[in-house]
Order: sequence, then structure tokens, then C-alpha cells
Amino acid sequence: MIAIPIPWNRSKWSTLSFTSTLYLCPVLDLLLASVPLEWRAEVRLGLQEALVNAAKHGNKLDPSKTIIVKFVITNQEYSWVIADEGSGFAKGHECLNSYHSIATQLPKEEAENGRGFSILHEVFDCVHWNRDGTKLTLSKTVSKTKNEQSSAV
Repeated sequence: MIAIPIPWNRSKWSTLSFTSTLYLCPVLDLLLASVPLEWRAEVRLGLQEALVNAAKHGNKLDPSKTIIVKFVITNQEYSWVIADEGSGFAKGHECLNSYHSIATQLPKEEAENGRGFSILHEVFDCVHWNRDGTKLTLSKTVSKTKNEQSSAV
């Protein structure tokens, strides 16, 4: 089940919540509805990776646990905050917010897991986990088109 609350407050942030599942097509379609077409494929890949991690690793695919996604679009960026109800990361994962440490610790080619953090850092301009490892913030900056840049000069 997907829940989208009625926006009673005037906040620009929208919220979507759903039970832990790997059936993410309808969720991704909702989250990508306003994303520019030229970004859609790569942002879909990044959001899918983040949502799978939240459902599979965070909530352990427990259907009684929920994933909450808050998202906002501004003139400067697109942002998503993904929270799960899991126990978070084990101690020693403080380096997850550093792209350099992720890129240098990629798994072996034959490994089935472990590339997700690298994918997130390739797709999004900002990737940040909270201290507990239960909330992930992703954002992609809107760059001006060539016409907008030349008219600003």
C-alpha cells in the first residue's frame, strides 16, 4: 500500500510512505513524475537502489515496517529523504558519506552486492546518511541551460 497524505501544511515537501517491498515500480513512477526527462533513467536507477537498500537491508523486507520518502523540487535542486525503520548501520560505517572512501572500496567483480553506494554517488550531487544510518538524503542540482547562462552574462 502507498500512502500520500493530504498536504495540510504549506510546506513544499511532499511525503510518500509504503510497506517494505521490492515491488517499487509504482513508487518510482510517483517519485519521478516531475523529474526532467534527461535525468529520469539515471535518477530512477539511483532511487531504486536507495529504496531497495531501505527495504532489504534496513527493514529486512518486514511488511510491518514502513519506508517514508519526503521529496521536494526547487529551482535549484531536486531532493529526496528516504527513512526506514531498521536498526541502522553497524558501527564503523561513518565513511559512507565520503565518495572517495566508497570508490576505493568497491567489491570484487563477481560480488553480487556492494555497488549501491557507488551508484548513489555517481547519480546524485549530494548523498548523506544520518548518524544512525536510518535516513538517506539525496539531491541533484539543477544546472542552468546554455541559453540561461548566456543571457545572465
